Amino acid sequence: MSRITLVLGGARSGKSRFAESLARQHGGPRTYIATAEPFDGEMRHRIEKHREQRAGDGWQTLEAPLDPAAVLPRGGLALLDCVTVWLGNLMHHGRDLTAEVSKFCAALEACSAEVILVSNEVGLSIIPENAMARRFRDEQGLANQALAAISENVYFVAAGLPLKLKG
Repeated sequence: MSRITLVLGGARSGKSRFAESLARQHGGPRTYIATAEPFDGEMRHRIEKHREQRAGDGWQTLEAPLDPAAVLPRGGLALLDCVTVWLGNLMHHGRDLTAEVSKFCAALEACSAEVILVSNEVGLSIIPENAMARRFRDEQGLANQALAAISENVYFVAAGLPLKLKG
């Protein structure tokens, strides 16, 4: 497996399942970096469902909704799910997305662990009707480009089927 792998796809495309299947090929310790914040009941339910799916499967889970760079392990494998939720958190908290993505990319490049990143491809749909949604779509696209540039492997998942874009 390559040191940095980016897995892109739309909502319910199978990207997380594919990323987890890549992670299971790793024989060493595995860290799951979760970025979701439980803002409402539906999100709390999703978080709990994800925890249950990983239970007993050898994962150490770390919650990092605003600074995933701070919890990157020094070895083994880390799976971050997902970049899109992390960017939404940053936007919600008024952070500078460009600076945070640059900081994260630098931390990834310095990290000795293998890292799998899950991110949504949000630019394949209609143009959002409001300025905030358009800004988010643009920031997500720029973040995906920055992460793809430093990744050895990049996959796009649609309908549960991975397509290798790089590597």
